[in-house]
Amino acid sequence: MALYRATFPTAHTDLFLAYVGMKTDLMFNRGVDLPGFASFPLLKTLMGRTLLESYLKDMITLGKAEGAGVILESPTWVANRDRGAALGYTPVDLKRFNQQAIAMMVEARAKYGDAPTVISANLGPRDDAYAPSAQMDADKAQAYHAEQMSFLPETEVDVIGAYTLAYPTEAIGIVRAAHQYDLPVVISFTVETDGRLPTGTSLGEAIQEVDAATGGYAAYFMINCAHPEHFAAALVDAPWMQRVRGIVANASRCSHAELDEAEDLDDGDPHELAEQLFDIRQRFPNIFVLGGCCGTDMRHMHQIAKAHRPA
Repeated sequence: MALYRATFPTAHTDLFLAYVGMKTDLMFNRGVDLPGFASFPLLKTLMGRTLLESYLKDMITLGKAEGAGVILESPTWVANRDRGAALGYTPVDLKRFNQQAIAMMVEARAKYGDAPTVISANLGPRDDAYAPSAQMDADKAQAYHAEQMSFLPETEVDVIGAYTLAYPTEAIGIVRAAHQYDLPVVISFTVETDGRLPTGTSLGEAIQEVDAATGGYAAYFMINCAHPEHFAAALVDAPWMQRVRGIVANASRCSHAELDEAEDLDDGDPHELAEQLFDIRQRFPNIFVLGGCCGTDMRHMHQIAKAHRPA
């Protein structure tokens, strides 16, 4: 934990870039079929691994060019028991995929080098991120997510990145599971167009609830899978806001329901998105992780990096 926290920020950069928009880019821009919105099966083939590595290379290269650090997120957002089983994979399969993903990122970090680079094991929610059919209590969430985390201590992972969470008790369970395996963890909530979590909880309430139940174990909190205009007004000068250290934004202003029904990709305006993130970071300089989620590609990442380039 101490080693991980010491990584941010470094003497070389006060910005880290994170990218989790790969799945929509693969599906809409590259014509890659991803059943169950899962990218981890790409690890099975040479073509799939080559695609995944290309994103890692692009991110590290961008970080070097723009003087930024990079957080590499593994393609394992849905590589958990329930969502893996729906695709025909066993826990043994999922262990292999989770470990192969980390090994691939470690290899890419060594191969493309130089930019400060963090290896993040990406975890997602058990259920639909935007409309969970049921909410687990913290104990059930810990037991469920501990299985995926149990695959990771023997890898060279740096941190757990739990993305697109919709309610606090699942986040509490994830933090407790990470603590169980002595792994650093970052919690990223998603919000709707009103700036509140899909289950109605405010961002501030969710962060405070998680910290109170876990002794503040999470390294920090983030927001992802929402457009800046959805949550900018919800970011206020309050103690909980100091725990928000990252934003990984959607390109589109559409709601989650609208995005689920969309037949075409809404990639927004890369320059505008970068400027909106810049404005938020100007208001809250404690934010040092920025990046792109649904609808974004490397155009957006280049604009974000340039907008925040150190003077």
